[in-house]
Amino acid sequence: MLAKIQVLHPGLYTSIQDLGRFCFGKFGVPQSGVMDSYSAKIANLLLNNSEDAPVLEITQMGPKLQFSEATIISICGAFINPKLNGNDILNHSVIAVKKDDVLTFGKLEYGCRAYVAIFGGFKVDLVLNSASWYEGVTNQFKLHKGDELYFTPTAPLGNQHHSGLKIKTDYIKEMVIPTFKGPEFDFLTKAQQQHLHSACFTIDKKNNRMAVQLEEPLENDLKAIITGPVLPGTIQLTPSGNLIVLMRDCQTTGGYPRILQISEEGINSLSQKLAGDRIKFILPILK
Repeated sequence: MLAKIQVLHPGLYTSIQDLGRFCFGKFGVPQSGVMDSYSAKIANLLLNNSEDAPVLEITQMGPKLQFSEATIISICGAFINPKLNGNDILNHSVIAVKKDDVLTFGKLEYGCRAYVAIFGGFKVDLVLNSASWYEGVTNQFKLHKGDELYFTPTAPLGNQHHSGLKIKTDYIKEMVIPTFKGPEFDFLTKAQQQHLHSACFTIDKKNNRMAVQLEEPLENDLKAIITGPVLPGTIQLTPSGNLIVLMRDCQTTGGYPRILQISEEGINSLSQKLAGDRIKFILPILK
């Protein structure tokens, strides 16, 4: 029998995500999935879940949730001052939740996105082999007040630990983003390549699960390309010189030159950045 969580407040943008929806790109279906795969995996592993179990992805401002039965949860990623019944709790720990307990969040201290895992994973219907919410694919794409989430109740565990887990957090504040050459990288002039290598870029307020735009333009005289495949982490250069970094909910094809591709670690780090944060790309060795 499933227990439920009552959504008393949805937060700014809270959704159910797993590691993504694969093998449907040929039909134009975005990958979706958690923006920061490292934090989501760690939150699940702390509870002995599958690393792909559905989690709650919280963006900047957390929800208010009431549990109908006992369970255990963990929170990883951004630190948004989580509290259980008004008492401070920590990220990267196993937290026992009792019947009628209320989970809330406070001021964002660092990062952008936090992940709440629950023992056994959140119970949601799979659509195209994934639990990830995406507008137009699933019936719901973010939490609303009054929604109910479902889970399998379990008795809270004791404090016995028989193993350790080393958790990285430095990548959340890391400014340097590793990249690889994109298919059209070599069409850039040496001056453009050097500029990408040396300049710092600012996260624009135009950023979401689909893409992150950078404030500083790159002088551009490249022609548009024949529409080709793009992936999360592809950096596109628009005719006006804007740099757009595609993220998990991005389209599957595009016609702008694909000058760089960010690594998985880089996507995780970029997903934790806020508007106004500065980043710097590590490029392949320039010859």
